[in-house]
Amino acid sequence: MAKKPKLTGKSCDVDLVVYGSSGLDSISTPFGKVKDALGGSGIFGSMAASFFSKTGLVTTVGIDFPPKYLSLLEKFGIDTLGISKIGKTFRWEGKYEFDMNEAKTIKINNDVLEKKHLPIPESYLAARFLFLGAADPENQARVLKQFPGRFVCADTKKFWIENKRAKVLRVFKSVDLMVINDAEARELTGEVSLVRAGKKLLKLGPHYVVVKKGEHGALLFYGGSIFVAPGYPLETVKDPTGAGDSFAGAMMGYLAKKNKTDEKTVRRAVICGSAVASFNTEDFSVNQLLKINNKDIEERYGIFQEIRKF
Repeated sequence: MAKKPKLTGKSCDVDLVVYGSSGLDSISTPFGKVKDALGGSGIFGSMAASFFSKTGLVTTVGIDFPPKYLSLLEKFGIDTLGISKIGKTFRWEGKYEFDMNEAKTIKINNDVLEKKHLPIPESYLAARFLFLGAADPENQARVLKQFPGRFVCADTKKFWIENKRAKVLRVFKSVDLMVINDAEARELTGEVSLVRAGKKLLKLGPHYVVVKKGEHGALLFYGGSIFVAPGYPLETVKDPTGAGDSFAGAMMGYLAKKNKTDEKTVRRAVICGSAVASFNTEDFSVNQLLKINNKDIEERYGIFQEIRKF
């Protein structure tokens, strides 16, 4: 009989629960490379969210996962009781060319996150906000069922759209905020125009849809309105891995902090997400997130306000 994952780590009350993958990334870009660096949607999402609100991470790591990374998460203020240990740690090896918008996967192993019986600490169930990072939609649905009546954001990726399309659509129908990148939006809707795609995605059920466009910013759709968030004009981009997860995590962290989900607050959350994601790309792994503080984020948020004036 297979071993069941066991909860580990420390806990306290949380406002936001982040569900996503955790693992070790080996990445090569034109500007350098790293080996076995901390990565995964749950890692980037929870670290970005923790700048704004108390965040609990639900994920699975292998028994070989470096203890120093667990300690790093705790020192960063992330609640780690929801981290389970089982099997071997998820590892991904990828490469970016000068077009930094898409990574080429060189090697990948089985993601331990896809274990079906991932336990969630009882203390987490009182959280008002939930972010479902890109994962098997069947597992997203299992987690979602345990948080009725909460404000929920969900992400996905091309693999799940291609292989479990109906289940992806079922999850999106049940959430409040959908986050998806431009290629995935076109894949899911069959529309070339992102405006048409965004409007069609709204009809699936979510109140808000955010289409990420990488370095070109993001589009927020709600009701009959569209909000256009610019990309931050970066001079240095070393590694875009995890930028989308940081974007969504910071968005949800901001909403949890404000405990409001009206249109004006969601617009501001998009800018907060863009600010944190821009920092993320300036170095490998979570290195840049470890160097910044709330003052840095507020300063970049102010720059976003200035570059949108005309």
